[in-house]
Amino acid sequence: MAPITLHLRSETKPLEHRAALTPSTVQQLVKKGFKINVERSPIRIFDDEEYEKAGASLVPEGSWPDVPQDHIIVGLKELPEENFPLKHTHVQFAHCYKGQGGWEEVLSRFAAGGGTLYDMEFLEDENKRRIAAFGYHAGYAGAALAILDWAWQLKTGGEQPMPGRHHFQNQDELIKVVETELQKGLEKTGNEPPQVLVIGALGRCGKGALDLCRRVKIPESKLLKWDLPETKKGGPFAEIRESDIFVNCIYLDQEIPKFVTEDFLREGERRLSVVCDVSCDTTNKNNPIPFCNKPTYFNKPTISLPGFSNPPLSYITIDHLPSLLPREASEAFSAALLPSLLELPNRSTYPVWQKAENLFQEKVRTLPKELQQRVKGP
Repeated sequence: MAPITLHLRSETKPLEHRAALTPSTVQQLVKKGFKINVERSPIRIFDDEEYEKAGASLVPEGSWPDVPQDHIIVGLKELPEENFPLKHTHVQFAHCYKGQGGWEEVLSRFAAGGGTLYDMEFLEDENKRRIAAFGYHAGYAGAALAILDWAWQLKTGGEQPMPGRHHFQNQDELIKVVETELQKGLEKTGNEPPQVLVIGALGRCGKGALDLCRRVKIPESKLLKWDLPETKKGGPFAEIRESDIFVNCIYLDQEIPKFVTEDFLREGERRLSVVCDVSCDTTNKNNPIPFCNKPTYFNKPTISLPGFSNPPLSYITIDHLPSLLPREASEAFSAALLPSLLELPNRSTYPVWQKAENLFQEKVRTLPKELQQRVKGP
């Protein structure tokens, strides 16, 4: 049997520095007989030479559409919005299985070209547990940005939005910055540390958010840790309005009562000044924070809600938060993904890949009839 070729594409999303395959996982795949092609990338946290030393072949950036059809394309974020059919098998986050805006256009490209999508969000083991996720680092980074924004508001009054943020080389560098900025804000105003409410506290994402808060010395008494038991009664929740920072870390897969709305925030005394929606379901009709309906970006991390002052109110909806810590986040994710990647030669029977393909076929069947055609490759 010919070796499987994996093609790691360069990410096109601005300020996306992560990689689904790291030099360390590439080295292990090569040892097991895989051929790895890695597109050169000007923004990836790992240098091209690191991959070359690990045994990969470097190929031109953006070359994936023209490689042989049996090559498996590996990436992270969604592909650029183009309309040519997709003929390859892709392993990536596609954000098109939960009714997100534009889902039909994304999925129909695979159907038109006879390609297959293994969506990383839905790679699950036999116990329906995701095999690899960025959730921990998403929560960690989201809480960091939320605290930075809260401190920024203390220092400036929130009249101008918080400036853009670059990625950090490691967690220690990030912690140092957050601690410094938080202390500056507290010293200027004499305020006590913020009260932070995390919903989804028992999941990977929530644990990451809480760990960040603890690392920057926010007292445990200031951390409200909510999960299903606390939210089952249905919102809106006064506790959100009464907290300084709200970090949403839930996994949204169905309609639920709204956690908080603009009207609700205007009804009573409010402390809330920063919302970080790590879940980032901005285009989902079931979004439990309906005013968080536009994406934000690392170069413009917050959106201020008009009509709110004393305190101001802003939100963060960056959909690739782990890229704030790209090396550590990539290493953790790729290491978790590796055991299943090694089973790609057996993907027709290996449960992770078999379930992912079945789900893809199921989602294709939900497309309008005229978009469901699957063109089989050679």
